[in-house]
Amino acid sequence: MMNSWDVFEYFTVPAALLWLGGGFLALFSKNRDKTAKLLYSAGILIYLAFVVMFWIQIERVPMRTMGETRMLYSMFLPVVGLFIFHKWRFRWVLLYSAILATVFVVINITKPEIHNTTLPPALQSGWFVPHVTTYMMSYAVLGVTTIIAIISLITKDVAKKIKYAVVADNLVGIGIGLIALGMFFGAFWAKEAWGDYWTWDPKETWAAVTWLSYITYLHCRKAYPSKLTRNNLLLIASFVFLQICWYGINYLPAAAHSVHTYNK
Repeated sequence: MMNSWDVFEYFTVPAALLWLGGGFLALFSKNRDKTAKLLYSAGILIYLAFVVMFWIQIERVPMRTMGETRMLYSMFLPVVGLFIFHKWRFRWVLLYSAILATVFVVINITKPEIHNTTLPPALQSGWFVPHVTTYMMSYAVLGVTTIIAIISLITKDVAKKIKYAVVADNLVGIGIGLIALGMFFGAFWAKEAWGDYWTWDPKETWAAVTWLSYITYLHCRKAYPSKLTRNNLLLIASFVFLQICWYGINYLPAAAHSVHTYNK
């Protein structure tokens, strides 16, 4: 039987083209919003079809390797972009999500990884799927807040800056809620797999640092709402911590003793 990963590009390239088409329509043709949404939704469904097929063939949830988390991230990004476009009408968000998702698709096409049916005993837990899923969703949501912060730093329009800050606050609230859920699920998974809820593993430590950094942002927004530049810089710094939490720890010396590094 042919490996599903061999046809990855046959699903994901059309999906990416639909996302890019929808993104350009939303940005440059204000009267074609419905068409843009339909294109985006079609791309999501095509991509989802591959994920489901791949999941069935490898007989496990595709969340073990870095390539598999990239695959899920590139699916969640358009979902988040579509939600934000529908709710706040940021026209750039569909194109941003499409471009970033396409980058991850291209990385997975040019740098495929080994995907087998084997899961280590520690990953054979009911907590594994909700733990990873909530984290991937939070990464997609919080990624958009970083772009919002950068745009807010660039724009000179104070009214727009305030709107961007309000939207960022809402998204950070969703993102830290998802991170908290991810840590909650992970704690029960750790207890089941390794006998303790929290072991200060490098991944756990950086997850806590990331969560606290975004919490600090929300507190600063409430205490110093007029300090928009400082708060935006804190939002960007928080996303850097998130990147370390996701894959950066793989390159740290402490990763040698971590149970969370990918491809083990």
